[in-house]
Amino acid sequence: MKQFYAKSPNMERLIVLDTETTGIEPSEGHRIIEVGAVQILDRDITELEFHRYLQPNRNVGESVNIHGISDNFLKDKPQFSAIAEDFIAFVEGATLVIHNAPFDLGFLNNELRLIGFKKKIEDICDIIDTLELSKEQRPGTMHNLDALCRRFEIDASARTIHGALLDAQILAQVYLAMTGGQSNLFQEANPTEIIGEVATPIKTMSNDNNKIKVIYANDDEIKAHENYFQHS
Repeated sequence: MKQFYAKSPNMERLIVLDTETTGIEPSEGHRIIEVGAVQILDRDITELEFHRYLQPNRNVGESVNIHGISDNFLKDKPQFSAIAEDFIAFVEGATLVIHNAPFDLGFLNNELRLIGFKKKIEDICDIIDTLELSKEQRPGTMHNLDALCRRFEIDASARTIHGALLDAQILAQVYLAMTGGQSNLFQEANPTEIIGEVATPIKTMSNDNNKIKVIYANDDEIKAHENYFQHS
C-alpha cells in the first residue's frame, strides 16, 4: 500500500539519504541493495525514516567487505520496482541531503530508469551535497563522513561498516552541525505520517529556520568511482 506523508508549506522538510550498492558504477550493471533516509523537519531530526533492503538481481561480490550485506541475506528482499512508489512518495518535494550526491543520485536515477520512470530525482527534489558544502567551508581538510564526525564531535562508534540508514542518521546530525546548530536525535514532536486514510495529529513548530543554499557537485565530482571509498 502506498504511504502518504503530510507536508506543510510552513515547514522545511529535509530528507537525509544514503544508499549501499553492489559496486561503484551503475553503467557496469551495479545496483542498489539498501536505501536509508531520515527526515529533518524545521531543523529537528524526527523518527520518520525510510529503510529498505533490496534484491539487486546480481551478486554483491567484493562490496560485501564494505557494507557486510550478503547475497543470502538479500535473496528474499523486494526489488526496487516494488518499493519505488513508496520511496517517491517519501522524498518528493523535499530537499535531499546527501554526502557525495552524484554517486547516490546516479544509482537512484538508474533504478528509476530501469522501471520506466520518466523523471530524475533532481526533477522532484532539491539537492544539498554535504561533500561540496564541507569543501566550501573548510578547503584543504578531509571531508569524508568519519572526518566530519570528528570535526563536529558526533559519535560514530556504531559505524564499523557502511550502512545506509545508520549513515543517514549520522549525516543528519553532521548536517545540522555544519549549518549552524544540532538538534537532539528523535525529538518528541514527531511529524504526521498518513498511511491510507489514517492520520495522527501534527504538532506545529516555529518557522524560524534559515533557508539553506542548494549546492550541487561540479563536473569533477561526477567521477564518483575515484572517490567512493574516501567519501561515501
